[in-house]
Amino acid sequence: MKIYNGYKRLARNYTLVADEYEFSMANGYLMNNKKDNEAVFDVFFRKVPNGGGYAIMAGLDKVIEYIEELKFEEKDLDYFRRKGYPEEFIEYLRNFKFTGDIYAIPDGTPVFPNEPLITVKAPLIEAQIVETAILAMVNGAMEHATGARRIVEVTPENIGVMEFGARRADGTEAAIDASIYGIMAGCIGTSNVMAADMLNIKAMGTQAHSWIESYPTEYDAFLSYAKVYPNNCILLVDTIDTLKSGIPNAIKVFNYMKENNMNTNNIGIRIDSGDLAYLSKEARRMLDEAGFPQAKICLSNGLTAETIESLISQGAKFDILGVGDNISKPEGRMGCVYKEVALKETDEWVPKIKLSNDTIKIVNPDYKKLYRAYDKETGYAIADIMTRRDEKINKEDLIIVSPTDYLKRTTINNFELVELQKPIFKNGVLVYEDPEIMEKQKYCKEQMETIYPEVRRTKMPHEYYVDGTENYVNFKNNMIIKAKQMVKK
Repeated sequence: MKIYNGYKRLARNYTLVADEYEFSMANGYLMNNKKDNEAVFDVFFRKVPNGGGYAIMAGLDKVIEYIEELKFEEKDLDYFRRKGYPEEFIEYLRNFKFTGDIYAIPDGTPVFPNEPLITVKAPLIEAQIVETAILAMVNGAMEHATGARRIVEVTPENIGVMEFGARRADGTEAAIDASIYGIMAGCIGTSNVMAADMLNIKAMGTQAHSWIESYPTEYDAFLSYAKVYPNNCILLVDTIDTLKSGIPNAIKVFNYMKENNMNTNNIGIRIDSGDLAYLSKEARRMLDEAGFPQAKICLSNGLTAETIESLISQGAKFDILGVGDNISKPEGRMGCVYKEVALKETDEWVPKIKLSNDTIKIVNPDYKKLYRAYDKETGYAIADIMTRRDEKINKEDLIIVSPTDYLKRTTINNFELVELQKPIFKNGVLVYEDPEIMEKQKYCKEQMETIYPEVRRTKMPHEYYVDGTENYVNFKNNMIIKAKQMVKK
């Protein structure tokens, strides 16, 4: 089990984080001698939140620890006894250990709708029990990571994004997740001290309005702060009036520091309200005219990817951004689901499909493989391609087809195929080495650079292709036809 600077990734044993029907079905499988029947389930999402063109895979680190720690203690078993579950089932849980295989796309990878992010291949009863916890971990993690990456994508590379949304998160665990996955997605740091300690980095931060309000004057508050923190003197200037009071008082303090031979290499201001574009431009002018071009300007206040793009288009002046809400609690939800796609019957894999009147909700069936095709000339990702597990793929002129519209097809050539899912557990044993967060951050940046800018843009992004081989889509369509024929009978 990976330890984060003395911290376990999960705060507690989450064995009972499961919907009741998971255990009702598990008991039913046991009673009907189906516990050893192997099944395959896929985790995927149907739509990118916030109208985005991509999402960022996240939460695998938590899933790994959850599976490693998965066991039923006596206090857990007491729940089932109180609820009237049979002793045979309770005894099964007492000896429970996950024995299956898990394949997953690594954390930090840009991912797209209707493709398998995580595939669980295990005895049916085991695969059922882990459903809810896996979904809860991945849904939340991906929301934080995707929200953070949207912010990072629109921010110029020379400007850092600081995550400080702990107080806006839905609970303390979400606050830690937002910090960790925000950094994974490209944030330069976090204000969350526990998350920073877990990652063995220094937390970032300045002061709140309460600091200024606790002194007789704004100048007194600024000067006192500068004397305590001369090597990191970032002053919050919008408590009274940004242009008439805050910035002039900050300049007075910077002059005091200069006259008293204090370090002025790490000075700056933060603006947390008002017209950030106008105020930042005026602040930059005032600071430069006062002889402090080195003073940094930090902007905060409910920043989104859209507002950051607007600030840039208006010529706003800033060196760092503080983003809280839209990383710790971004709008929209991932909506990841967990669907059975194959079941082993008499030693053969039988594909399973869920139909729906809504085409987008028809599950992509079968125990699959998922590849990403890269253009050999540009290095850009062309499409993600689903295949049957043992399918041989044409590596020259490959026909790929939309799983929802057979008429949408194209032929790709001069490409390289990379399998996206990696083996995480084999026969219940961890076989994957989860990278450190800073390694994931580097990986995420590199992977995002392979995605076309048109897919990455904030507004009306181009739809990235998640297709199947012609063979796979024909197979899926035949399954749909057969399933509908069974209904008619």
